[in-house]
Amino acid sequence: MAGLGRDIVFEDFFPSMVEKLGSEGFLKELQNGFRVLMDEEREVITFDSLKRNSALLGLEGMSDDELMCMLREGDMDGDGCLNEKEFCVLMVRLSPDLMDKSRMWLARSVENVF
Repeated sequence: MAGLGRDIVFEDFFPSMVEKLGSEGFLKELQNGFRVLMDEEREVITFDSLKRNSALLGLEGMSDDELMCMLREGDMDGDGCLNEKEFCVLMVRLSPDLMDKSRMWLARSVENVF
C-alpha cells in the first residue's frame, strides 16, 4: 500500500495475542473482528461495510482504492467480499511473525512424523 503514496505503519500484535489468548482465543478474537466489519444482512465484509466500519480500526484515512485492495487481497473465491474464513486467513497472512512461527511449527511437525 505504500505504493499508493502513503506509508502505513503496522505493528504486529498478533503473536503476543496468540501467546496470551491461545490459538482458540485468538481465533475467537478474529471472528469478533469479522463481525464488527461485516455487512449484517449478507454476513460478509463488503466494500461498503469495510468503508463504513474502517474507523473502528483506525483506518478512516484510507482511500477507496486502498480499501478495495484489501478486499481483493483476501478474496479467495472471487465474489468481491470476504467471508469469515477469508478474513481470518488474510489476517494471519498479514502477520509476518505469525507466518514465520507457523512455518516453524509446520517444519517441526513434519520432522516429528518422519
